[in-house]
Amino acid sequence: MTVADLSRIRAYHPEAIAEAAARRARRPLLGDRGRLLIVAADHPARGALGVGGEPFAMARRGDLLARLCLALSRPGVDGVLASADILEDLLLLGALDGKVVMGSMNRGGLAGAVFELDDRFTGYRPEDLGRLGFDAGKLLLRVDHDDPGSLNTLHSAARAVDAMAARGLPVFVEPFLTRRHGPDGTGPPRNDLGAEAVITSIAIASGLGGTSAYTWLKVPVTENPDDMARVMETSTLPAVLLGGDVGDDQDAAYEKWRGALRLPTVRGLVVGRALLYPPDGDVAAAVDTAAGLL
Repeated sequence: MTVADLSRIRAYHPEAIAEAAARRARRPLLGDRGRLLIVAADHPARGALGVGGEPFAMARRGDLLARLCLALSRPGVDGVLASADILEDLLLLGALDGKVVMGSMNRGGLAGAVFELDDRFTGYRPEDLGRLGFDAGKLLLRVDHDDPGSLNTLHSAARAVDAMAARGLPVFVEPFLTRRHGPDGTGPPRNDLGAEAVITSIAIASGLGGTSAYTWLKVPVTENPDDMARVMETSTLPAVLLGGDVGDDQDAAYEKWRGALRLPTVRGLVVGRALLYPPDGDVAAAVDTAAGLL
């Protein structure tokens, strides 16, 4: 099916999306091996389209879908994290049967905007995920101690955790302590990956809402990977590691993930650009290597 075919279905038969969701074969979140490898593709909905030195790499939808379908076809890949438009394309392509489908919930903090840290819930709502029979949600939680708006982000995130738990749906919380760099405090926000900052962000995320029974953590590997053991002692919540744009040194990224994956609360990986756009262009090899780490 081509991009033109997908557009034609959307134009003439929009109900086909809900029909595809209803007939999708489902699976448990965790299989027998108790590990997760999720491919992430929710970056475009936040206007973050760049990979490496190519600022609009993820803007070619046909190419992105081909990479996602290839990644999802590889052994050991459990599912995908994306916004509604991408998940709907994958539903129509029949690529989500037997896969974990994770909807991205807050994409309002657009990359490069003055309101970037205002991570409002402009994506999936808990009721959407339940209605479509999807398996989990994910939310981004960036906290800037110098930004009063972070309190709104915390409040909205806590209520999302409550609403997901009420439906028995896991929610993966991706927490960071963040601050704007620049002489006047208005520069681009940067996430602090120092051990103390990641520890603090995990503690904040773990305490959100009226229950943490359905909360998972989605955490970065710290600047010094040797700090991960004490960082992950902060919470008993199950966790996955996030990938991010690892640049040209793919092997170094794999080695960092390998060490952290041995920790008792770490259950897997959620990785996007590093697997979908590897430096050598070999998506299958990148995905297979990541799967081998689990």
